[in-house]
Order: sequence, then structure tokens, then C-alpha cells
Amino acid sequence: MWHVYILQCADDTYYTGIAIDVTKRVGTHNLGRGAKYTRSRLPVTLVHSETAEDKSAALRREIVIKSLSRREKTKLIESSAVV
Repeated sequence: MWHVYILQCADDTYYTGIAIDVTKRVGTHNLGRGAKYTRSRLPVTLVHSETAEDKSAALRREIVIKSLSRREKTKLIESSAVV
């Protein structure tokens, strides 16, 4: 099962990505081996996660989330519980 997740970086920015194992992926980010964006913004914290049917659905949802404004992302995060 695929997941779409949002991380809050140390500089208070958000990073959105997809993974099968979110916990492992967050660990990879925090080791500095994740996305280039997060490497200079460590540590990161998982603030939102949602499941998707498959990789294609996860990628589509990632695009939607990335297109949201910061205010809209914050509302999404506040309306959900971290898995």
C-alpha cells in the first residue's frame, strides 16, 4: 500500500512525498539520504499521512497536495491525525 506524506522541516517549511513505508522513509530523510530539499532542513517531522490505492493514485494525490497553498496544507494537517 502506498502513502502520501507531509513532513515539517526544521525551517518550518513543508515537504510532500510518497512511500510504501512512511516510517522508514522519514528515517531516511533524517539521516540526510532523503530528498535534496530536506537534506539542508533537518530534522524533519511527519505531520500528515494518508493511504492511496496504488503508486499512480499516490502520485496524483501528491501533485494535488503540492499545489495547495501553505494555509491549505496547514488546514489539511490540522484536520487529520498522523498515522
